[in-house]
Amino acid sequence: MKITTQLFLSIATLGVVNVISGFIVERNIAKSSFDGSVVNKSGIVRGATQRLVKLEINGQPNDELVERLNVLIDGLIDGNAELMLPAATDPAYVEKIAMVQEAWGNLKQTIVNYRRNPEGVIDKLIADSEEYFELTNDAVFAAEDFSLGNVQAAKQFEYITIFIQIILLAIIFWSLYRVTRTLQSAVTDVAATSTQIAASIDEQERVLSQQASSVTETTTTIEELGSSTLQSAEQAETSSSGAQQVLELSEDGSVTVSRTREGIAQLQEKVEDIAGQIVRLSEQTTQITEISDLVADLANQTNILALNAAVEAARAGEQGKGFGVVAAEVRKLADQSKTSADKIRSLATEIQQSINSSVMVTDEGTKTAVEGLRLAEETAAAFNSIAEAISTVTLNSQQIALGSKQQAVGVQQVVSAMNAINLGAQETATGLSQVKSSSRQLADIASQLQATV
Repeated sequence: MKITTQLFLSIATLGVVNVISGFIVERNIAKSSFDGSVVNKSGIVRGATQRLVKLEINGQPNDELVERLNVLIDGLIDGNAELMLPAATDPAYVEKIAMVQEAWGNLKQTIVNYRRNPEGVIDKLIADSEEYFELTNDAVFAAEDFSLGNVQAAKQFEYITIFIQIILLAIIFWSLYRVTRTLQSAVTDVAATSTQIAASIDEQERVLSQQASSVTETTTTIEELGSSTLQSAEQAETSSSGAQQVLELSEDGSVTVSRTREGIAQLQEKVEDIAGQIVRLSEQTTQITEISDLVADLANQTNILALNAAVEAARAGEQGKGFGVVAAEVRKLADQSKTSADKIRSLATEIQQSINSSVMVTDEGTKTAVEGLRLAEETAAAFNSIAEAISTVTLNSQQIALGSKQQAVGVQQVVSAMNAINLGAQETATGLSQVKSSSRQLADIASQLQATV
């Protein structure tokens, strides 16, 4: 049973006991009044009868007193509301008062006879009066005993009632003690819990502040990565344009070689033009080398950016998985671009070597046209290789540009996600501030309860 239920039942029981005891006490008081009236009226019957006999002996008969005694004796047996006499119920008193009533009838007859013959009946009148006195005296004692018994019963009931009230008060006191002790324990626990909550909220605020700072730094880094990605895309487009130019130049070289092969007969006359074209070809080869170096450098930078992007994606958790996949693809493209750039550089080196040989052969072109034709054919084949390599570079550059643009889009998505995380962190910080305020109010209430309880 709950303590509060036990307390309420004890208080309710105490109230019921008080009501019942009050009712019974009131009844006992009324009954005591009736018992006192019975004893009093029994004494009056005893004394009035002796007075009546004295008046008769002194020649002063009093019929009114006789009638009054008749009413009193009947009221002592059957009850009389006007005289505050209840009906006799105690067996001992009923027996005594019945004997008094019978003796009273005999005494009244003796009084009647005495009035007719005073000299001959006076002794009987005195004897009947003495007998009646003894009987009324016994009735008075019986009434007193009955009244005393009722008083003792009332006292016993009062003792029992007081004992029950003491027990109920002890139960109420014990229940209040348990409630107070439980309340004190609960208040102590609430105070300790509130303190722990406040400390935990402070720690969460500190962590949240660090998280917000980290998110801000991450957002800044990703924005910088986005700018670098856009620059990479622009550089890839520039590389693609340069590669396209180189491809066009290589096609022009092929046309020139074809014309050279067709005009082998005029090789001698145009050797100086060929030498000039070879010089320009050497310069273009140098440009190819520079472009391949640029592509290799771009591939290295893209690889580094892809690696950083993968790291940032890993730090972003679930929201960075898609960005991590894009970074991995960009990294693959960077590796392919670097491989292609290495091939281009190797080819450019070979072209440079061929050009050097062509210069030497051109110097000797006047000696043998057939050797010049062979060199022209080799040059044509080299230009075809260059065209294929440049075509590959162009394709890779376009793929790098596309991947960089996709990476830029992914970076923008990550920035949006980071901003959302930052906004959520701010809202969480606001909620934590409200919880912290509530926990402090709870701690203050707990302190007030501790001081009160």
